[in-house]
Amino acid sequence: MKDEKEVIVSVKGMNKTFVSTRAVVDMHLEIRQGEVRGLIGENGSGKSTLSSMIAGSLNPDSGEMWFLGKIYSPKSSVEGQNAGIAMMIQEAGTINGLSVAENIFMGNHGEVSTAGFVSKRKMINQSRKILELIGATEVMPEKIIDEYSFEDRKLIEIAKALHGNPEMLILDETTTALSQRGRDIIYKIIEKMKTERKAVLFISHDLEELRKVCDSVTIMRDGEYVSTLKGKDIRIDTMRQLMVGRELKEHYYRTDQKAQYGDEVVLSVENVSLDSRLQEVSLELHKGEILGIGGLTNCGMHDLGKVIYGLTKPDSGEVRAGKKRKLIKHAYDATACNMGYIPKDREKEGLMTTSSVSDNIVIMSYEKLKRKMLISRKSERGLVNEQVKKLRIKLASINQAVVYLSGGNKQKVVIGKWTANDAQIILMDCPTRGIDIGAKSAIYDLMEEFKKEGRSMIMISEELSELIGMADRVIIMKDGRISATLMRDEGLEEQKLIKSMI
Repeated sequence: MKDEKEVIVSVKGMNKTFVSTRAVVDMHLEIRQGEVRGLIGENGSGKSTLSSMIAGSLNPDSGEMWFLGKIYSPKSSVEGQNAGIAMMIQEAGTINGLSVAENIFMGNHGEVSTAGFVSKRKMINQSRKILELIGATEVMPEKIIDEYSFEDRKLIEIAKALHGNPEMLILDETTTALSQRGRDIIYKIIEKMKTERKAVLFISHDLEELRKVCDSVTIMRDGEYVSTLKGKDIRIDTMRQLMVGRELKEHYYRTDQKAQYGDEVVLSVENVSLDSRLQEVSLELHKGEILGIGGLTNCGMHDLGKVIYGLTKPDSGEVRAGKKRKLIKHAYDATACNMGYIPKDREKEGLMTTSSVSDNIVIMSYEKLKRKMLISRKSERGLVNEQVKKLRIKLASINQAVVYLSGGNKQKVVIGKWTANDAQIILMDCPTRGIDIGAKSAIYDLMEEFKKEGRSMIMISEELSELIGMADRVIIMKDGRISATLMRDEGLEEQKLIKSMI
């Protein structure tokens, strides 16, 4: 007979529906002391909805939860955190315009208050100690959070989640936004919680990471419980099959080993520099080419993407695109050259989250749909439905607000915005971040289809396997400069790429 005192969280008969979409159906789950429980499923499987209900940021329609042996029914994430459950969400969980310290203590000022007044000095000092504990010593608590990168913000969120000393930590696709250093910080925190007999619910699409980190893995599909694997039974092939309910091909990257693209140059970057982030960067993109750009987190590759699309003005150098070699000064120029941009931070830069799927997909295609200065609703719906079908976007209807979609389906909407517009040059910054293996496979198939159609792509990626698997050429950046250019024909190998990065 099992000891119920060892159970930290118990979920019984939980249900949640959004409009007509059953996100979680009769879910049962039990997580015990000292356990790291993985939670996986395709995008839209219900894992983020379930974890949000456990954390308190969503209220279930029915069912019950128990936490540390008592009925648990939080009405908000603040109540959940005060009870002892902290959650880090997949997207940005910090607030612009506030300091790092203010973000860390948001909603929990008790220990830095005196007589009802918040002590800024105490808050900064306490924040500094918390940041030091997790190894984020370079983050200054008094600085405005806007000054920090997406990855640094994730480390700040970790500090926020841990400062209340939670009994259970929920990590929803947290590691996908982090470099190896950031991941190592997370892994140390997980080990510490295991040692202290606390619990971790770990959501990730990286099956190898799940296999290494987790004691058990629960699989969800279409909102329902499928199975739980433990110990040696946590195998990548088994997880894949249980996630999608069918066999998946072992390799979903390109099978050819030859760089294939035309001679025509469709985009050129000439001697671009941007303060200390980019130093005299030059490159060319050819018709029908997938040009991969990789490197360590702060190598400058993400800044280069913003410069190429006209979102950031360089200090010197220029970007030109199209047959007329148009100078790209602004994002408007890039769009006029039939370029599309898929940003790393889709929530902040790629979507209108409170608007419908339809509005998001069609926003760049009004000129294409226009007939005698008019746009018919029928043609608009037809274009949107075509993209939904092509990209297999899971939704209740095309009028559903994007905010209610899973992370992977949000990414598909960003891609759909540009495929609907027939963009011929597509700049992709971490295009498969936070996306399950089924959706990754669909996106890679789409990229190959684009190649055959003569479209050109720049793929900025932090995943070496993705660069090796999909690119015709790979440019490696280091300290804001190009340190190597490697061809697919020459045999793209992980060690070659790593050597050029470090």
